[in-house]
Amino acid sequence: MDTKSVAVITGATSGIGQIAAMDLAKRGMKLALTARSRERAEETARRINEVAPHSEMVFFYGDLSIMADVKRIGEEIKSTYPKIDVLVNNAGLHAFKQRITSEGFSEMMAVNYLAPWLLSKILLPSLKASNKARIVNVASEASRNHGVLTLPEDLTDTADFTARGSSAIYGKTKLLNIMFAGELSRQLSGTSVAVHTLNPGFNVTGLGRELWFAPLLERILKWLRIGDPRKGAEIITRLVVDTQYEDVTGGYYNVGTGKSILPVHPGGDPAMQSRLWKETQQLLKQKEWI
Repeated sequence: MDTKSVAVITGATSGIGQIAAMDLAKRGMKLALTARSRERAEETARRINEVAPHSEMVFFYGDLSIMADVKRIGEEIKSTYPKIDVLVNNAGLHAFKQRITSEGFSEMMAVNYLAPWLLSKILLPSLKASNKARIVNVASEASRNHGVLTLPEDLTDTADFTARGSSAIYGKTKLLNIMFAGELSRQLSGTSVAVHTLNPGFNVTGLGRELWFAPLLERILKWLRIGDPRKGAEIITRLVVDTQYEDVTGGYYNVGTGKSILPVHPGGDPAMQSRLWKETQQLLKQKEWI
């Protein structure tokens, strides 16, 4: 990626997304960042400017759990940047109880899966306008604990769950990330757009934000040097800039080594990936978001 490249990053006001934004800014990339809070956006801008004083960045405000906001943000970004070189779908949420959005979706499904699907779809024209664009999706090896996958019912499931049961729901949303990326990579075969997915490993930032003991646990883990978020950010940056990922697409890569991982079934099943794509597209078309 050259220094004039435009990188769109979701979830860039905290955690590994913020660190990745700082890394890409140091490389001279222009940044288009999503944010819910102007206060957190201003703090992120301050941190980026500390490491890259002449960086160019624009924030696009909205709630990624609301598809109407995702559509608006996507259209605003596309209008501002007719050519986009990088899209990092990083924003994610692990909720410990069910919350249903004003549009009737489970918040965790909306943020973790539907939002990156819709944003990627909207920004495709700008990505295709680049000589060599990359879509980088942050998934997780938590996908291996995904329970039973049922399509299309899982996309609109709003059943209550416990804190313990939340892990399977979170894992399912990350499995869907892997599957959607696999199908998208096939659809974009022969174009200038590559699609990569990654496991960022265990990161303490934002760890269990809804658990009362999370701040204490985070301090202990940092003291023990467990869950350094810089490792998760590093694999994002590598997938964006390293030449070894330039002429490949559709892979799922691990934190640290950067080596390919075989997804848990049905993560790598082309027929299931295709079905998921069609079901998601139909659902979002019904709501007139695409």
